[in-house]
Amino acid sequence: MKSNRPMKSSNLLLSAVIVACTCLAWILLGTAISKRTFVSTAEMQREVAGVWGPALVQSHPDAFYFTPNAPAGRAAVLPSSTKVAVRLDSQPKRRGLLWHRTYEVDFSADYAFTNPTRIPQTLYLRFPLPADSAGLHGFVFQAGDETASATAAEDGIVTRAVVVPAGETVPLKVAYRTRGTDSWNYRFPDARRITGFDLRMRVNFADIDFPFGTGSPDERAQDDAGWNLAWVYPDVLSAPAIGMDMPKLLNAGPVAQRIVNFAPVSLLFFVTVLLIVAALKGIPLHPMHVFFVSAGFFSFHLLFAYLVDLMPPFASFGVATVVSLLLVAGYLRAVGGKLLFGVAVPAQVVYLALFSLSFFFDGLTGITLAVVSVLTLALLMILTARIDWREVFGGAGKAA
Repeated sequence: MKSNRPMKSSNLLLSAVIVACTCLAWILLGTAISKRTFVSTAEMQREVAGVWGPALVQSHPDAFYFTPNAPAGRAAVLPSSTKVAVRLDSQPKRRGLLWHRTYEVDFSADYAFTNPTRIPQTLYLRFPLPADSAGLHGFVFQAGDETASATAAEDGIVTRAVVVPAGETVPLKVAYRTRGTDSWNYRFPDARRITGFDLRMRVNFADIDFPFGTGSPDERAQDDAGWNLAWVYPDVLSAPAIGMDMPKLLNAGPVAQRIVNFAPVSLLFFVTVLLIVAALKGIPLHPMHVFFVSAGFFSFHLLFAYLVDLMPPFASFGVATVVSLLLVAGYLRAVGGKLLFGVAVPAQVVYLALFSLSFFFDGLTGITLAVVSVLTLALLMILTARIDWREVFGGAGKAA
């Protein structure tokens, strides 16, 4: 039903109060989601770390021999050549609202240590084990042709003494399998000279990313199953560390919280367009209409926040969107007929569905908000360019 009655300022004020109250409800919902996510994160991270271990760091081995000509009576020796093969298999595990970036690593390395002196020396080969690992399966530590067991000290370094003739080289083979979370790193001693180093890495995922402070690979090749990567340091001083971050995963809890935090922006755009179109077409809207529209918007965020516990994020998003669209668009069709229905459907799809969907993709939210804001402003300026606002607001300010 259309009406020529002017828009009341009191109705606008009450509508603004209703929107503000809905914003308060969103704040409470966002706080609840944040608490659930924080509790879930703290508990599940301890559980996952206990089973899968932490982010693993493998340090470069070294050796030393005793001599009175070196500081503290020890001369350090680094491998003269290194060939490392690493396979990283990402196996993410979901606990609560969060996905944890867990993986398995298969490590194998062949090192060569050279006696730099003119006399035979007893080299003490030292291989640091990854700290707090979830157990090293199939561990191999073999110096030369000897297979006697090595000694693991309390500091997590496996040590083996080998007599090496003058100028000769002793090989060291190390291998193990273990598990970790988030990232894997291989590090070198600070400001030391690394020679003859070659590390080949195989990963079973396409989204590769290197941790801060690590070097990029010298070779890379992608196939359908992942990447083959290589770092080659023939003779490098202060060689950068090598590392790989596990792929980032979509975590429903943080996404739901960000969507709820920006929900007032969506509702503000929608209500503004709705009220102006209704005023232009002479359709009377009462603050109670705004109340039910706001409640329909809120239903989307409420459903999505709790459906993600039971369903995948995109499925939860789809169900919540359809329910909210049916509530709001169906209600406005009953209030203002096909005209308001034709406005409500595209407006809700843009301001609620598409805007919220941008939070699933890093870097898209800001540009989406900017584009939607500018297009909305342009649309409203076009629609209202020839409107006599004094008439719309009841003739206020007319000359007596």
